[in-house]
Amino acid sequence: MIRVLLADDQILVRAGFRALLDAQGDIEVVGEAADGAQALALVRDARPDVVLMDIRMPRLDGLAATRRITSDPELGGVKVVMLTTFELDEYVFEAIRSGASGFLVKDTEPQELLRAVRAVVDGDALLSPGVTRRLIAEFAARSKEPAAADALAGLTDREREVMALVGLGLSNEEIARRLVVSPLTAKTHVSRAMVKLGARDRAQLVVLAYESGLVRPGWLG
Repeated sequence: MIRVLLADDQILVRAGFRALLDAQGDIEVVGEAADGAQALALVRDARPDVVLMDIRMPRLDGLAATRRITSDPELGGVKVVMLTTFELDEYVFEAIRSGASGFLVKDTEPQELLRAVRAVVDGDALLSPGVTRRLIAEFAARSKEPAAADALAGLTDREREVMALVGLGLSNEEIARRLVVSPLTAKTHVSRAMVKLGARDRAQLVVLAYESGLVRPGWLG
């Protein structure tokens, strides 16, 4: 079972998400929080696989709560997906840098929500490819001067190549077509790069691709 925690100050939003998620045979809602502080306490108690976290909440906002979750080694298995009203919410960029695995707009289609929850648990995708590319473009626009690439020294040439393509927003299937390999092989290279770099998930791999200078602003086309 995929264990999900809902964190949103709007009770109707939580109720709608709970009804959809609990109707699935492989997903279980293990708690609800109305603010970031409550969400943090419930995460530490229930240890969910995924937290659907609203960005704007009272007491402690979702961004601050996400930082605390992703910086706690004991909560390393918890993935955070930010919930926002607008796809290019100004806080989404910082949320990804803070360790969130991706984000969803609140009016997303039900099947997209379910797909996203399952994908995040698998560490296999940064949610919607279209939204991913806009997010990466935003990251590129705000990216600082790249740090030394020493952090990538442990990667093979192929793993660097695959990581660069992840940084450009390509899915495993698109990477496979680009490199003329199977999707499984592409996924294996992505997974190995994540392990070697200590990346929590694909979203963090994108951040590292820019911060290391492997991918630079202007390459998106």
